[in-house]
Amino acid sequence: MPLPLSSPHVTIIGGGPAGLVAAEMLGQAGVAVTIYDQMPSLGRKFLMAGRGGLNLTHSEEFERFVARYSEGSERLRPLLEAFRPEDLRGWCEGLGQETFVGSSGRVFPKAFKASPLLRAWLARLDALGIRFALRHRWQGWDEEGRPVFTNAAGERVAAQADATILALGGASWPRLGSDGSWVELLKAKGVAVAPLRPANMGFTLPWSEVIRGRFEGEPLKRIALAFEGVTVRGEAIVTADGIEGGAVYALSARLRDAIEREGQATLLLDLRPDLPEEALAKRLSVPRKGQSASTYLRKAASLSPLGVALLRESDPRLPVEPGDLARLIKAVPLILTGMKPLDRAISSAGGIPFAELDENLMLRRLPGVYAAGEMLDWEAPTGGYLLQATFATGIAAAKGVLARLKIPHAALTLNPSSATPQM
Repeated sequence: MPLPLSSPHVTIIGGGPAGLVAAEMLGQAGVAVTIYDQMPSLGRKFLMAGRGGLNLTHSEEFERFVARYSEGSERLRPLLEAFRPEDLRGWCEGLGQETFVGSSGRVFPKAFKASPLLRAWLARLDALGIRFALRHRWQGWDEEGRPVFTNAAGERVAAQADATILALGGASWPRLGSDGSWVELLKAKGVAVAPLRPANMGFTLPWSEVIRGRFEGEPLKRIALAFEGVTVRGEAIVTADGIEGGAVYALSARLRDAIEREGQATLLLDLRPDLPEEALAKRLSVPRKGQSASTYLRKAASLSPLGVALLRESDPRLPVEPGDLARLIKAVPLILTGMKPLDRAISSAGGIPFAELDENLMLRRLPGVYAAGEMLDWEAPTGGYLLQATFATGIAAAKGVLARLKIPHAALTLNPSSATPQM
């Protein structure tokens, strides 16, 4: 439905979840919106994240949920309270995509993939009259303060905007559009930006030829990893030059900081987290009866060939005493010497500090310009926390724009039949 020519116009730069949900809320309030994106299609990282199953959010108790954001939890709390995990589920189901809670508490759409949800979402935005300007790369502002872009033909294009929302993502997966090129543009305007660093990434360590040659790509299932007094159960994968996977990502911020500070970090691997050390030592007290160490450990401790190889990686001779051997199985030291680079990380840390933003996510140095999503300096583990905060900040920025334009608004509409411009 066409909007009247007198409608306020908002420019959104970035077509990922933060930009799309901000556009949806603004469109529902009757605001004309154009989304600019440098890629030929929208939501590319969103689609990539959903290839193995789109983890929307998490079902755990809200206080524990908020605590997952660590240092950013205090500033994010009011935004997450305004758009909670159950609201994200309701929004998804309003688009015809039912959700379910997995065994780990993670929430997924029943279709599992991101593509059906994105198609329905873009159709809703189209019905709201949202305009899309693809293959437009943001170049900053012109002398009149208008956002400026270079289009596919190399032509310079300026956008008229009553307000602008920046939702350009971080700098992980640059081939999908999040390349961090916005950092220098904001710094040129005097906006402080914390250095972008990898988050939810793998780590490197010097494996022996045995591990690299025989076990590259092998999973470590039903394990626990511990670092600095924090223990996480889950799974990991051995790579040619290190280790990655869900349990690793959960500790990645602590590990990254330690490596940056000290040059390395010792991650402790528990190969049998379901079995107390004393019980494991008792099992290992059974006579070997001529069995090889590998066979003995497989039968007595239920270790996989990879588990045995990791024990030998730490101590080639292996402890003889059952208690010493049990202690090693429960705490195999993995000395991490580096981290995977930013362009191979799932997400990025750093970005625009909250001190640079007012309570409505407007840049204090650039009135009328708002920021949302992974551009902001917050960090979260995988498990649905990334998308939840991305949505919440996108909605908060849209609310800030509406307040500045003095346009009344309601909560984000969850029923697609009522998602039409309010005239």
